[in-house]
Amino acid sequence: MDLNSASSIVLQVLTQATSQDTAVLKPAEEQLKQWETQPGFYSVLLNIFTNHALDVNVRWLAVLYFKNGIDRYWRRVAPHALSEEEKTTLRAGLIANFNEPVNQIATQISVLIAKVARVDCPRQWPELIPTLLESVKVQDDLRQHRTLLTFYHVTKTLASKRLAADRKLFYDLASGIYSFACSLWSHHTDTFLQQACTGNEAAASNSLERTLLSLKVLRKLTVHGFVEPHRSVEVMGFLHALFERLKQFLECSRNIRTGNVCRDRLEKTIILFTKVLLDFLDQHPFSFTPLIQRSLEFAVSYVFTEAGEGVVFERFIVQCMNLIKMIVKNYAYKPSKYIEDSSPETLEAHKIKTAFFTYPTLMEICRRLVTHYFLLTEEELTMWEEDPEGFTVEETGGDSWKYSLRPCTEVLFIDIFHEYNQTLTPVLLEMVHSLQGTTNLEDTSAILIKDAVYNAVGLAAYELFDSVDFDQWFKNQLLAELQVSHNRYKPIRRRVIWLIGQWISVKFKSDLRPMLYEAIRNLLQDQDLVVNDFEFRTDQFLPYLESMFTLLFQLLQEVTECDTKMHVLHVLSCVNERVNVQIRPYVGCLVQYLPLLWKQSEEHNMLRCAILTTLIHLVQGLGAESKNLYPFLLPIIQLSTDVSQPPHVYLLEDGLELWLVTLENSPCLTPELLRIFQNMSALLELSSENLKNCFKIINAYVFLSSTEFLQTYAVDLCRSFCELLKDITTEGQVQALKVVENVLKVNPILGPQMFQPLLPSVFRGIIDGERYPMLMSTYLGVMGRVLLQNTSFFSLLLNQMACESGQELDQILGNVIEMWVDRMDNITQPERRKLSALALISLLPSLNSVIQDKFCGIIHVTLEGLYDVMTEDPETGTYKE
Repeated sequence: MDLNSASSIVLQVLTQATSQDTAVLKPAEEQLKQWETQPGFYSVLLNIFTNHALDVNVRWLAVLYFKNGIDRYWRRVAPHALSEEEKTTLRAGLIANFNEPVNQIATQISVLIAKVARVDCPRQWPELIPTLLESVKVQDDLRQHRTLLTFYHVTKTLASKRLAADRKLFYDLASGIYSFACSLWSHHTDTFLQQACTGNEAAASNSLERTLLSLKVLRKLTVHGFVEPHRSVEVMGFLHALFERLKQFLECSRNIRTGNVCRDRLEKTIILFTKVLLDFLDQHPFSFTPLIQRSLEFAVSYVFTEAGEGVVFERFIVQCMNLIKMIVKNYAYKPSKYIEDSSPETLEAHKIKTAFFTYPTLMEICRRLVTHYFLLTEEELTMWEEDPEGFTVEETGGDSWKYSLRPCTEVLFIDIFHEYNQTLTPVLLEMVHSLQGTTNLEDTSAILIKDAVYNAVGLAAYELFDSVDFDQWFKNQLLAELQVSHNRYKPIRRRVIWLIGQWISVKFKSDLRPMLYEAIRNLLQDQDLVVNDFEFRTDQFLPYLESMFTLLFQLLQEVTECDTKMHVLHVLSCVNERVNVQIRPYVGCLVQYLPLLWKQSEEHNMLRCAILTTLIHLVQGLGAESKNLYPFLLPIIQLSTDVSQPPHVYLLEDGLELWLVTLENSPCLTPELLRIFQNMSALLELSSENLKNCFKIINAYVFLSSTEFLQTYAVDLCRSFCELLKDITTEGQVQALKVVENVLKVNPILGPQMFQPLLPSVFRGIIDGERYPMLMSTYLGVMGRVLLQNTSFFSLLLNQMACESGQELDQILGNVIEMWVDRMDNITQPERRKLSALALISLLPSLNSVIQDKFCGIIHVTLEGLYDVMTEDPETGTYKE
C-alpha cells in the first residue's frame, strides 16, 4: 500500500466508518477489514492518528484499528504478519512525539505501545525504555505527562509476563531503572506538596497526576521486579518512605474540600500508597517482615485512635484494615506446632506480631471495632425507616456490600478474634454482661451499642462455643427481647433473630426450637426483619407449618426487591424440602402465584433460578399431583433447557433438575412432556458437566413409556449417542452405555434396532479386549442383553461383523465367547454377572462345534455367577437365588 496515494483513501473510509448511517458504515467496515492484512496499512493508520488536525473520531478509530492489528498481526508467526521493515518504521513513529492533546487517544496510544513492547522489548526495541526515561525529564507538561502515561503502561505490561526468561528480563529492567523511578516519584511528590501548601490548585492537580503515574510505575517495579526485594536498599528505602509520604498526603487532605477534583485524585493516590504495601505483603511476605511493626503502628494509629480523626476516609480505613488482617492471617508468619520445624523468618515475623498485639492493644481494637465501627449509622437507620427492604438486601450482601466499610470491619473482627480468642473472649463477655436485661427504649445510643455487641457475639459464635451457655441466654434474655414490640426496639429484635441464626448450628438444644418457631411466627409479621432459614426437626415444626407457610407466602407477595424474593423463596424451598408431602394442603396459593412471579422476573435470571428450585421441591412434595402444574411447568422446562435461548446459560442446571423430578413424579407420559425431549439432542452436543443429568432424563423417559418414546426419538437419540461416544471420556462412555443397556432391558425388540449403528463398536470393544474394566463390563452388559433377549438380532450382528472383518462367522463367535469368559472378572455387579452367565448359557443348546468347544469355560463362569447371586436361607440352611 503506497502511503501517499493510500492515506486519503483510508482517511475517507475511516470517516465513513464513524457514520451513524449503517448504509455508509457497513461497507466502510468491510473495506477496512480487507485492508487489515495489506502491507503499509498500519503505517497509514499511524500517520492518521498522529495528525492532530484531523477529526477526533477518525483518529480514535484509527488508533483502535492499529491496536487490534497488533494483537492479530504483530507476532512473526501470525498469519499475514507485518514485515520487519514496516514494524521498525512503526516502532520509531510511535515514540517520535509524546504530544497527543486528547486524553482518551493518548491512553490508547500508550496501551498499544505497551502491546508492542510485550512482544518486542527489549530485544527488537532496545531504544524504547531509554527514550521514555529521557522524555520524562523534559519541562513540557504535556509531553512529560504522556511519556509517564506510556512508561506506566509499558511497565505494567512487562510486569505481567510470567515465563522465566521474561521474568529475568523484567528483573534486569527493574534493577536498571529503579533508582531513576524513585527520584522521579520523589521529585513530583515534593512538587505537589509545595504547590498544595501555596494554594496553587491547578499546578498542584497537574503535579499530583504525575505523582500518581510515577507511583504506579514504582508499584509494578517494587512488587514484580525483584526476586528478594529486602536485599535492595533502594526498594526498602522506598517502602519505608511511603509511611512518611502517606502522613503528608493525609495532612494535606485536611485543607482540600470534599468534591474537589484534586481531592478525588489525592484520595486515589493515598489508596495507591496502601495498595503498594498490600501487594508487596502478598507477593513477598518475608521481605515485608521489616515493615510489619511500622505497618501495624501506622494502620492501628489511624483507624483505632484519635490520630485519624478529620483525615481518614472510608476507602482508606478499609485498606488499613485489610493490611492489619493480612498480617494477622498470613500463614508465612505462623509458626508450626513444633517450633523447631519453623523457619527463622517465620519466627522473626511472629515475634514482631506478638510484641505488637499486647493485651491493651487487642482490647482497644476489639472495643473500637464493636462500639464504633459496628454501630448502625444515622444514614443506615434512615434508610431502614424509608426503605426497610432495600436496607435488608444491602446488609445481607447487596451489590455495594463488598465495597463498603461494614463487611471489612466484620471480617477483621472475625480474623483477630480467631487469632487471639483467649485474650479477647473475656473482653467480649464483659461487654455482654454489661448489657443484661431489656434496654431503655428512650436510650437510642444504648440500643445501638447492644445491637453492635450482639453482632460481635454472632460473628464469634464458633470461638465462643465453650464460653457462652447460649441455651440459658436464649431462655433468660433473648426470648424476652424478641417479645418487645415497641418500634424503637426494632434493631434489637432484628439482631437477636440474626444472632440465633448464627448460633443454632453451633449450640442450641432441640427442645428449645418450638419456642423459637413461635417467636419467628410473630416476627414474620414485621416486614422489616431478615428472613432466616433455620435448621429444624420436622415433627417439631409441623404444628407451625400452616401459619409459617402462609406468612412466608404473604411476605413473598409484598416484597419488591429481587434479592428479597429470592431469599424468601429459598426459605419456602427449605420448608418444602423438609416436610415433603405434608406441604400439599398449603401450596395452592404459591402454585397460583408462581406463574405471575415468573412473568415478572423476565429480566432477572437469578430470581428465575430461585423459582426453578422452588418448583423442584414443589414437584417432589406434590408427587403425581404435580401433573396439574404442567400448563405452567412444562413451558418453563422447555425454555430453561433450550440452548438456543439466551437464558439457558443461567437456568440450564436447575431446569434439567426440574425436568428430571417432573418425569420421576409423572404418572404417565403426556404428549407435551414427550415434546420437550426435542431439546435433548442439542444438550448432548454440548458434552458439558450436565451430561449425567441428561442421561438420567433419558432413562426416566425409557422407564416411563419406552415404546412411545423410542418410536418418536430413536433415530435422533442413536445419532446423538454415536457422535457423543467419539468425544467423551471413558467414564462418560460408561454412563452413556448404561443408558443403552437400560433401553435394551426395557424394550428388547425396539432397543437393538434403535442402536443398530452403535452396537458394532461395542462388539469390536469386546473382541479387542477393552482394557478399562468398567467399560468392558458395560460392553458385556449391553451385548448380554442383546444375546439373551433378542437372539435373532445377535445372529444378524454376528454376520455383519464377520462380513466387515472378512473372517468366518464361527471364528468371530469363538473370539467373542473366549474374551467374554476371560473378562467375566471385570464385572463386579452381581446382577450384571448373572446377566452375562444367562446370556452365555443360552448358547449351549446350539449344536455349533465352536460353542461346544467353549462348554467348560461357559459352565465355569456360570457356576461362579450362580454362587455370587445365591444366599443361605437361615431357616432351612439351603441356598437359594
